[in-house]
Amino acid sequence: MAPYPPHMHNQRQSNSRQQSQQSEQHTVLVCDDDEAIVNALEVYLKQEGYRVLKAGTGRQALAILQQEPVQLIIMDIMMPEMDGLSATLKIRETQNIPLIMLSAKSEDTDKITGLHFGADDYVTKPFNALELMARVKSQLRRYTRLGSLPATSQMLVNGRLELDTSACELKVDGVPVRLTATEYKIVAYLMKHPGQVFSTGAIYEQVWEETSHAVENTVAVHIRRIREKIEINPKEPEYLKVVWGIGYKMEKRTRRNRGTTQ
Repeated sequence: MAPYPPHMHNQRQSNSRQQSQQSEQHTVLVCDDDEAIVNALEVYLKQEGYRVLKAGTGRQALAILQQEPVQLIIMDIMMPEMDGLSATLKIRETQNIPLIMLSAKSEDTDKITGLHFGADDYVTKPFNALELMARVKSQLRRYTRLGSLPATSQMLVNGRLELDTSACELKVDGVPVRLTATEYKIVAYLMKHPGQVFSTGAIYEQVWEETSHAVENTVAVHIRRIREKIEINPKEPEYLKVVWGIGYKMEKRTRRNRGTTQ
């Protein structure tokens, strides 16, 4: 095989350095009481160019987050002092950074619980390192894109909901609502197409940027979390409606006066 021309060789080296520098800008916090798993993840993540911080308990993770800027968390569930679910709830009080939950529990109910507590993704042990790294990249890509939208972004208004896609901010009755990156993408996608019904598979592929397979529970849990943040009565939603047997839609609403929609 003929060698690359000098200019192409230099370009490939430049692209490689650029990708590495881009990854090094991201810090990943790995929280697990199994030191072998933490050390293995540290190796994989550093090979991808990420900076890695390590914690053995939920309390240690919270302490690190108060001192260090972190762009993604990999959190085990079963840990001493403070488990992963309790730590995730505490983190979600102040931060919306991507969080991947890691657990030996593989039942759907366990996955739903993790997502409901605020995780963006759920990976079961033993895990495939390549798959986990792909999920890390996907979550970071989704998260960082929220800060790089074009200046021509829209202000989407639907009844009591106002979504500023330039500032990546959702307001309900004028009050800002904290959303995770995943929740934001779901809301933005549905608000851009009010009244249109999307299957769970279509929503998953648009938001997670992965091929959908048995994703109904994953999407449903995120929809439920969004409803708890935007609906007056989450059990009788006026915005995020389910269309049984098909999927979900953002109901069209018009503001009549403050606090009243139709």
